[in-house]
Amino acid sequence: MTKTPSSSYIIRFNDCDLFGHLNNSRYLDYFMNAREDHLRDFYQVDLTSYFNHGLGWVVGGHEIAYIKPALYNEVVSIQSSLLYADSELLFLETIMMNKSQSHLKAIMRTKLVPISTQTGKKSQHPSDFMNWAKSIENEAINHEENLQVRLKQLLSTFKAKSNLAT
Repeated sequence: MTKTPSSSYIIRFNDCDLFGHLNNSRYLDYFMNAREDHLRDFYQVDLTSYFNHGLGWVVGGHEIAYIKPALYNEVVSIQSSLLYADSELLFLETIMMNKSQSHLKAIMRTKLVPISTQTGKKSQHPSDFMNWAKSIENEAINHEENLQVRLKQLLSTFKAKSNLAT
């Protein structure tokens, strides 16, 4: 099992609604940017090199749950994990928490489909990529459970941590 990459981000004014909450659509940007940062910083993976060699990904779907608002100028922590990889799919989970990682703000699961950058059509992951992807799968999280089951697990974990702190 690999360590779950995590990094901090500041919620920017232009990403917020009139109430000072991070706009719902901007969560996707924060999550996807965090995953790109994690690939670079934790795995030394530059997506540009894949694009230059003809491999890219498109989002096949997002599933997201908003728990507590992220607020303007707040520092949040975002974790990302590759839950599952096969020749035609990557399945990611990203989680946003407060800075001290004691409260869950949002969780998103994303399906990414490999695409040939030359043809623009669905492709398959090459074997060297698959070997690497399988090595970083987070097997501690059951990728077959739906988001609501996973959300209940996380909320229970945060509640247990909170009870230990008091």
